[in-house]
Amino acid sequence: MQLADAVAVVTGGGSGIGAALAAELAARDAEAVVVADLDAENAARIAASVAGASTRTSVWSHVVDVSDADAVAALVAQVVDRHGRVDLYCSNAGIGTGAGAGAPDDVWDRTWAVNVMSHVHAVRALLPMWLERGAGHLLVTASAAGLLTNLGDAPYSVTKHAAVAFAEWVSITHGDAGVEVSCLCPQGVRTPLLFGAAAGSRPGVDVDGALAAEVVKAQRILEPDHVAAFAADALEAGEFLVLPHEEVADYERARAGDRERWLRAMRRLQARLGDG
Repeated sequence: MQLADAVAVVTGGGSGIGAALAAELAARDAEAVVVADLDAENAARIAASVAGASTRTSVWSHVVDVSDADAVAALVAQVVDRHGRVDLYCSNAGIGTGAGAGAPDDVWDRTWAVNVMSHVHAVRALLPMWLERGAGHLLVTASAAGLLTNLGDAPYSVTKHAAVAFAEWVSITHGDAGVEVSCLCPQGVRTPLLFGAAAGSRPGVDVDGALAAEVVKAQRILEPDHVAAFAADALEAGEFLVLPHEEVADYERARAGDRERWLRAMRRLQARLGDG
């Protein structure tokens, strides 16, 4: 897709990859960028910063709980009311837990609601308009955990696999009707999700110091602006799978080629990091 003159929504736009995506889209002359986040203060701060750096793009913030279907539908409706359309929806908001299978049901439910159902809610709200227009682009921020796994975080790994699966389903089902889908699957990025509650994680969800975070921190950490620029290039190229950590493609091939060997290697990694 062409990002210049696009009307774009970025959820989770108040920090991390979302904030960097908003800035990158404005830098590429999007017509409008909506910074949507559960945290009103962060959303407004990022929107003001992006607007201050852009002379062409209309930038505004919107408070949304992406796990709430009605709230997502209202966000889409407001953008359409103000700009006439939504060209790009960056379904970027996500949470981690640092928990295993024994996490309480409410943690599993909340992680599913944010990491999976947020994408479903967005597609439900956008699809009729996009099918009528024969155009629209969905960017799902999943994770390398959605192609591999994240040691120490069962809810995150499971829901990110589901996010990738849903993105693939939308692409397969509606791609010939003009609905484009990209799925962003980075490893470690310097964001509040990875580096703790003090940097802005959701209350009660603090993975900093947990095995799940330490595994990722042991890999190559990218800055959010690098990931955003990489994703923007992939959007303009019409690519589905967006891998700013190129090595993830090798890991995925190794996993698919010899699952037993990959599982043994992951158990060794878990034992080594767990001992540390």
